[in-house]
Order: sequence, then structure tokens, then C-alpha cells
Amino acid sequence: MLVVLSGLPGVGKTTLACAVALRVGGIHLRIDTIEAAMTESGMVAAAGGWDRVPDSGYQVGYALAADLLRSGHVVVADSVNPFAITRQAWAAAANKVSAGLLRVEIVCSDAEEHRRRVELRTSDLAGLVVPTWEQVQTRDYAPWDAADLQVDTAAGTDRPVDYVVAAIARRR
Repeated sequence: MLVVLSGLPGVGKTTLACAVALRVGGIHLRIDTIEAAMTESGMVAAAGGWDRVPDSGYQVGYALAADLLRSGHVVVADSVNPFAITRQAWAAAANKVSAGLLRVEIVCSDAEEHRRRVELRTSDLAGLVVPTWEQVQTRDYAPWDAADLQVDTAAGTDRPVDYVVAAIARRR
């Protein structure tokens, strides 16, 4: 099964993804890790602009997800997924190998809590520059029109993790 997480920076995607992957024995696939490695390799311009293909980090993620799914793993894909096109590409990766799909949008309904998280956040990956609150607020992000589940992390991630794990169990 492919579990596709999506949401603005600072809503708790990575925290939730790690916990869900641990609970279900899955693999956490983080686009930030792929893109940071690409930046460190020199493939990506230091200012954050892509030298060749603007969605190359996502393309690597889709290919890795399909390989891992084909091997029988549950994959928890962690990325902003700002547009329908990226969400459809994850679905295509799952469909390609006849894997199940769970689409989860993560929100933080408490704007002050969201802002606090963004402003206190530091990068845990070489080559990853975390966005400012202003950048998060002005980021292009289209809310899901077809999420299977939406979870709110304003009060923490414990319950949202439970909700996602329960949804995975129902689909297995």
C-alpha cells in the first residue's frame, strides 16, 4: 500500500510519516531527503532552483515508491504535494504495481501553532533550506478535492497517527 501524505510545510508531515511507518512496519519515503541529496550532489543550484527538471525529486520518489511497493512494502510518501498533478502521479505509481492507495491531507487548523512550528523549525538535512512563515503562507498549494482522510495536527500527532494507521488497516 502507498500512503500519500500531503500538506504545507510545518503541519507535521514528517513527524506523522515516521510514526505511521514505524507502527505499520512500512518505509518512510521523504521527498525532502531526495531533494537535499540532489542539492548536495551539485545537481541542484545552491539558490534552490532546479538545473534540469523542476520535479526531478518527485520523479525519483515515484520510481522508488513503485519499486518498494512491488517488493511488498507499505510506503509512506512524505511531501508537500501541492497540486493535483503530483497527487495523480503518486496514484499512478501505486496503480502501476497494483498497490492500494491511501491519500491523506494533513492540516494544522491553529494558525498560531502552525506559525510557531515553522518559525522554530531547523533543517535536519544538509542542503535543505526550511521556508519562512511568509513563504509558507504564500506558497502555491491546492487543498485536496479527493483525499481519503484529512487529519489535523493542531493538538499534536498522536491521534492523527492512530487515524492513519486505522485507515491503513481497513484497506489491507
